[in-house]
Amino acid sequence: MFDQAMARIAGRFRRVEPRATARAYLLGLLSRAERKNCWQLAEQAGHDRPGPMQRLLRSARWDADEVRDDVRAYVFEHLGSHEGVLIVDETGFLKKGTASAGVQRQYTGTAGRIENSQVGVFLAYASNRGRALIDRRLYLPEHTWCQDAERRTRAGVPGDLAFATKPALAGQMIVAALDAGISVSWVTGDEAYGQDPALRALLEASGLGYVLAVACTTRVRINQGRTTARADTIADWLPATAWHRQSAGAGAKGPRYYDWAWIETGTDGDRCLLIRRNPDSGELAFYLCWSPNQVPLSELVRVAGTRWCIEECFQAAKGQVGLDHYQVRHWTAWHRHITLAMLALAFLTVLAADATPARPAEPNRHARSTGPIDLTVPEIRHLLGSMLSSPATSVSRLLHWSIWRRHHQATARRSHYQRRLLALPG
Repeated sequence: MFDQAMARIAGRFRRVEPRATARAYLLGLLSRAERKNCWQLAEQAGHDRPGPMQRLLRSARWDADEVRDDVRAYVFEHLGSHEGVLIVDETGFLKKGTASAGVQRQYTGTAGRIENSQVGVFLAYASNRGRALIDRRLYLPEHTWCQDAERRTRAGVPGDLAFATKPALAGQMIVAALDAGISVSWVTGDEAYGQDPALRALLEASGLGYVLAVACTTRVRINQGRTTARADTIADWLPATAWHRQSAGAGAKGPRYYDWAWIETGTDGDRCLLIRRNPDSGELAFYLCWSPNQVPLSELVRVAGTRWCIEECFQAAKGQVGLDHYQVRHWTAWHRHITLAMLALAFLTVLAADATPARPAEPNRHARSTGPIDLTVPEIRHLLGSMLSSPATSVSRLLHWSIWRRHHQATARRSHYQRRLLALPG
């Protein structure tokens, strides 16, 4: 299967040397190497020096955007579903210097504060088969980078690249996915994207429904447009009968049950404000929703719950395939490393999906299951890494330990689920 995944991108390399190096680079990302930078990947591949890996990222002749297109097609081919959702979000890459493309002191959720960092805006695809990153854009700050021609030149930023906000970058990726034939009905994202009216207008013009988080201070129109109020004020007005407890999907400790309410904000029934309330803390979250056709509350809840899939993608990409382990400064090198890491993650995700037997959807199945948990992306990467680092290791021994771990993980999950279900009212 790795050969099949590699064959999809092999034609993007004009010479055999960078093609072979790209294969070694991907195997290194899948290995147990502690850090996935050029030095350690070269060592993992048995090279005498890191030069070939560094040239692959900096000067070899290949187009990272073409490989990105292959990754996107690969993900949709194997994970595509009528329930698929596009998710937009950003993640930070902490840096120490000032020469890396797009770096500046800026807020990043990775650190939870303002830090010297690069910020990448990503598009993920999630379905009931799995989730993976399918596109990326490096955010280029307007004043410190876009208006500094000398700094752009040193970092290899294309001369014709204009400033774009993060929601605008998200819109570019969504349009590119649609142009590539990705068939979806929904888009979701956090407040940084939900607050942008231009992005919402683009989605509506494209016929894509959305469930986008917004701030509590967002003002919306209700009562057929006769009343305008803040979202949190509207939540205070709702009677107890307006709230419905539903699960936003399975979490690490059981079904994620919240109280949900919705209220129409337009005259056609296709636009609404969705409100989520934590049953324990009472904390509220708000979403602006639109769809070409009327949908039930359960569908909006499903899409809202899908947003967390991209956080899981970031965690897996950074923890398993070294998305943030690069040591490059150049614009081209950043996009090349990120794209190859996305392919490595997609490969692991497809392996996990193909290893998981098809089962009917049951909301509380995990509370009753007695077998081991399904193979996950971290477990598959661990097995592959063990085989790459110790080829003589017995496959049966590796599988024995994998089954043992997954049985114990299933026991812990079953306990969490049962505890959560017992805590539910009624």
